[in-house]
Amino acid sequence: MQQKSICGVDEVGRGAGAGEIYCAAVILDPAMPIQGITDSKKLSAKKREKLAAEIQEKATAWCIATASLQEIIDLNVLYATMLAMQRAVEGLPIEPDKTFIDGNRAPQLTGLVETVIKGDLKIPEIGAASIIAKVARDQKMIELHESYPEYGFDQHKGYLTKQHLDALQQHGPCAIHRVTYAPIKKLLGLKG
Repeated sequence: MQQKSICGVDEVGRGAGAGEIYCAAVILDPAMPIQGITDSKKLSAKKREKLAAEIQEKATAWCIATASLQEIIDLNVLYATMLAMQRAVEGLPIEPDKTFIDGNRAPQLTGLVETVIKGDLKIPEIGAASIIAKVARDQKMIELHESYPEYGFDQHKGYLTKQHLDALQQHGPCAIHRVTYAPIKKLLGLKG
């Protein structure tokens, strides 16, 4: 009997105040186990990068997709996240038999789909997706830091830390800020 292909999907950047949302879909190869997969937030940047390279090398299939800043603003962050998840799964070269999604909401997908809260800790495929998505998004935010050094994107990766909010207060938003986010609106004195 042929082994079923299990896909894990996770997003990174949904709670950030700047940049795109990154989602990854991963189908691991049971014949090539990878040690140390867990929630990407529990790993050091160095460990994440090492694991991301190993996942991308050994996985049966993987895909990283994004939702743009414009989609986040136009659709709202939840719909933009669902869109990026859908793109990641549809971008896989093979169709999974079952897809596990981290969290409690799932995009429209074909085949069996199950949501798992804290799935990145429970399902290795979701953990793997969280790792490669986080590494890809972090690299992008470090690149964006070159264009907008005053915000410290290389440090907080767009999340609304005190450092980031202070920079926003001082400089106002730049082209990659999610100006529809309540904390940014509030800081800028915008209504809505």
